[in-house]
Amino acid sequence: MTIRFSHILAVAITAAVAGWMWTGTYIEGGRADAANATPPPAERSSEQDGTPFRVAVRDIAAEERSSVLVIRGRTEAEASVAVRAETTGRVAQRKVAEGQRVERDDVLCVLDKGARQAKVLEAEARLAQAKLDHSAATQLQDKGFTAQTRVAALKAAMDAAAAMLEEQQLELSRTVITAPIGGVVESPMVETGTILATGQVCATLIDADPVLAIGQVSERDVGKLEIGQAAEVELVTGETVNGAIRYIAPAAEDATRTFRVEIEIANPDGAVRDGITATARVPLAMQKAHRLSSGILTLNDAGTLGVRAVTDDNTVVFHPVTILGGDTDGIWVSGLPQTLSVITAGQDYVIEGQTVEAVRQVAEMPK
Repeated sequence: MTIRFSHILAVAITAAVAGWMWTGTYIEGGRADAANATPPPAERSSEQDGTPFRVAVRDIAAEERSSVLVIRGRTEAEASVAVRAETTGRVAQRKVAEGQRVERDDVLCVLDKGARQAKVLEAEARLAQAKLDHSAATQLQDKGFTAQTRVAALKAAMDAAAAMLEEQQLELSRTVITAPIGGVVESPMVETGTILATGQVCATLIDADPVLAIGQVSERDVGKLEIGQAAEVELVTGETVNGAIRYIAPAAEDATRTFRVEIEIANPDGAVRDGITATARVPLAMQKAHRLSSGILTLNDAGTLGVRAVTDDNTVVFHPVTILGGDTDGIWVSGLPQTLSVITAGQDYVIEGQTVEAVRQVAEMPK
């Protein structure tokens, strides 16, 4: 039988492995020789129990902060009135056009008078006859030639004729439709020749001076507002105008639990149009708050957002916070003591009540 080289190589490798294992220098279960191996985590933790965990802390203090409440909504004209016909008739004249500015009592439409003028003349004649009859009866009564009841009946007829004349004059006046307010005529407007029934629209007037910025405020923030508070309103068109709060709803809307807020804006030239998207910023009263980096915020075991700090004896405490707002310099929070030593590094590796080694940072906190 011929001995091949591969057979010799296999025997040599087997002998080498057997010899190496015989010496005892090998890794068992992924662990090196006990004399040189690194202690397991449990043993390392027990060895370090006597050394407090090191954290970086920084002293911070509350500052005066003027916060701003943002209200998003839209503009709305102070008044929008649909001017309706109070009688039936054909539109004989249109005195104004869409987009035209009108003042109170300006004529908008004139309806065909029809027989109304004749009915006024008829009522005037009846009143004149009733006055003559009453006057004559009164003179006869003074001379004792007629009864008092006849005079009273003629007086009633005269009053009825006067009432009829007033009614016919009112009906005739209704053929001239005038503006109840000053404003701009909105399109569309009724065309000449159209038959208007009682209650149909002749024209719609928009009074946009002042104009209102209307938005909704949550029940959490509505208590921060008051009538007369100044506001800056930024329009989606890029314009910025100033106004003041004139109305805060006394009750919340059932569906959204928010309160309607109206901000009045002077608009004498009509530059601010009705229905534009607007964002109002209302400065609120000064309050104490802390500004800090969002990176030091953490959660406790209950999932509450806050910061971890150390006491004078280097014990870890947790303070819940409420975020008030933020900008490029950091975030503003409330709910913290006036001054405290907040943990800026290592806060996620310690728990409340633990004693730590606090390394104070002298540099100013990042903003």
